Amino acid sequence: MSQPIIDPSKYSFLLQQKNVAIRDQFASFSPPEIEVFSSPDTAYRMRVEFRVWHEKDALNYVMFTPGSNHEHTNVTQCPMASKIIQQHMFVLLELIKPVEILRKKLFQIDFLSTSSGELLISLLYHKAIGEQWLQSAQQLQADLRAVSSDGQIVELIGRARKTKIALGRDFVIETMNVDGAPMYYQQVENSFTQPNAKVCEHMLHWALDVTRDRGGDLVELYCGNGNFSLPLARNFDNVIATEISKSSVNSAQYNIKLNQIENVKILRMSSEEFSQALQGVREFRRLKLNDVDLNSYQFSTVLVDPPRSGLDDETVKQVAQYDGIVYISCSPATLQLNLLSLCETHEIKRFAIFDQFPYTDHLEIGVFLERKKVV
Repeated sequence: MSQPIIDPSKYSFLLQQKNVAIRDQFASFSPPEIEVFSSPDTAYRMRVEFRVWHEKDALNYVMFTPGSNHEHTNVTQCPMASKIIQQHMFVLLELIKPVEILRKKLFQIDFLSTSSGELLISLLYHKAIGEQWLQSAQQLQADLRAVSSDGQIVELIGRARKTKIALGRDFVIETMNVDGAPMYYQQVENSFTQPNAKVCEHMLHWALDVTRDRGGDLVELYCGNGNFSLPLARNFDNVIATEISKSSVNSAQYNIKLNQIENVKILRMSSEEFSQALQGVREFRRLKLNDVDLNSYQFSTVLVDPPRSGLDDETVKQVAQYDGIVYISCSPATLQLNLLSLCETHEIKRFAIFDQFPYTDHLEIGVFLERKKVV
């Protein structure tokens, strides 16, 4: 992965270029005016990962040239990273360098932070780690905390083959401001989380706005840690959300309790399994264990936030059964393909772009569709 060139003076121009490209790509669907949600132009990434390069006594973060396992560039600054990551990342290397048990065979460092001042650092090794490593890591954590600002929380984790040593928590708690109310999210190390907290807030505001006053019940596929499910519970009688990742389901359950939300249930099911359950093709013990009778719900709206591969054909057919569709996409190409089918029965009412990844070609898209009225 190569490091994008961060030039705040060019940010607005680059975002406008993305807007024009998306407008042209989706022109055949005749969408309404595109809503554009920008990112901070620096310090926007809450999580970053760096390979570590050893050369004699030197220890550096590096970014590899695409297609090469050896050609690399030393990272001497990282303006895209959150302020708390920037504050600690180079201090961390200097503290590790003189301690052989911390330095030897260290090949990667992952940072997971929050906008509310928490930082989780994972040190990854090509060697076994144990009690001696832990003792040195405890001193390292104390030294890092000594350079931290008041109110900041810094935790360390060590990872090696079949080994994980957490010196404290293995997660952070992010606080999002959603329509003037705080939402709290557990984000676990080595699990998927939204990388750009400010843009994620924009996405949550937008999803709340497009579903306001819809009523009925919401079903969400690919819910992750409940990122959308929890705030959208305000707009619906009930929310049923599905997710296949066990760690994400556990975080979603944790976040339901943390936010004291009573009308959301999370099911560990794939979209295919949920479709089978809705159609009565087969029974699932997980539904009974969660006291869920799908026949008792009045699903008016579906939210999907699929992986880059988009929705498979069967899931597209299932999604088309709902009057309202909120589609959050990280791949314009697969979104375009899915819309060819969905727009046979639905029409686009809102269309937004969210600049999750400034200075790159990537972005997130939000589309809200409603069933076409029969004339």
